[in-house]
Amino acid sequence: MPAMTGRPECTSAVRALGERLAQAGPETLVHGDASMRNMRTSSKGEIALLDWEDVGTGPGVGDLAWLLVSSVEPSDWSETILAYGDSEGLYDALPAATAQAFFALTDAPVHSEAAAAWVQRIEEASQRLT
Repeated sequence: MPAMTGRPECTSAVRALGERLAQAGPETLVHGDASMRNMRTSSKGEIALLDWEDVGTGPGVGDLAWLLVSSVEPSDWSETILAYGDSEGLYDALPAATAQAFFALTDAPVHSEAAAAWVQRIEEASQRLT
């Protein structure tokens, strides 16, 4: 995030938001699109992440936040967060992932199962953020 917010065209508001999002956790390697569509599990339970086109650095919990709002049933969020491990900063990263979920919702056909799933996961994020 520092490289992005240090760009000369960034306004003070953009820098402040970038710094707030970066506070979600320590910078690490992030997948950038950690969703169930980009994961495979071996017969031994090993998880492989595919499609690394959005790789970068940032708070690791950003990947967890996107995984939750993009792919995890609301009833499974607590279990997924627990399985992830140290999720400190998740609620700082969740607003950005939720905003991205709204964009995905706009692409889903009206009254479709996909739209209903996006709405349920956005609602879960909203409840956890209030």
